[in-house]
Amino acid sequence: MQQRDDRREFQRLKLSKPILATMDGANALVLDVGIAGAFLEHYGIQEPGNRFRLQFRWQGADIEFVCEVVRTAIVRNPGGDGQSSVSHTGVRFAEAIGDSPDRLQDLITTFVGRILTAQKANASGENGESAGATILARLGEARRMRSRGYVAYHLKGDTWWRVPTESPKQPPDGFTVGSHEDDEEIEELCRTYQGADEEARNLIRLVAELSARKER
Repeated sequence: MQQRDDRREFQRLKLSKPILATMDGANALVLDVGIAGAFLEHYGIQEPGNRFRLQFRWQGADIEFVCEVVRTAIVRNPGGDGQSSVSHTGVRFAEAIGDSPDRLQDLITTFVGRILTAQKANASGENGESAGATILARLGEARRMRSRGYVAYHLKGDTWWRVPTESPKQPPDGFTVGSHEDDEEIEELCRTYQGADEEARNLIRLVAELSARKER
């Protein structure tokens, strides 16, 4: 039960191309990443509760977290080296090193923006950046000191319900953002969400979560 709760605690971005990383200096791949943790492939065996430093690079700068293992499973035994097991391990970020949270947010927002833009282009046959992707990139950049709290937007049929809340938790039928966000941008984001498939909706929730969690 605890493992299922851990997975639901945060949204994750599934990477089409894994990111090279190190776990305490040993090579690893980041398969999925979110604001609160990641899903890794690596040689060797980990145990729940183990801690290590995870490091990877984005735009020439290091992103580094002290991670705690939540769950792990051996997926190949032996692995490509003919000796060590290959494991998939889910971790939570226990401690950030330096400005890694800001760099992680930039990485995720950039990837999500590219995906939403590509989806829009495939659907309409047009090129150019998606308005929803642009708004996602700007979420939380300004007006942070004007208000506190959050607003959850729930889509019921074709109608949006706006509910003030004290929690940044993302609902399954919409998204939650900081209460300071611009109304016109949120309206565009709602339209983007309504026209999106389930994968794109999960991505919107992921970046909304980044904005909301940064308020805390």
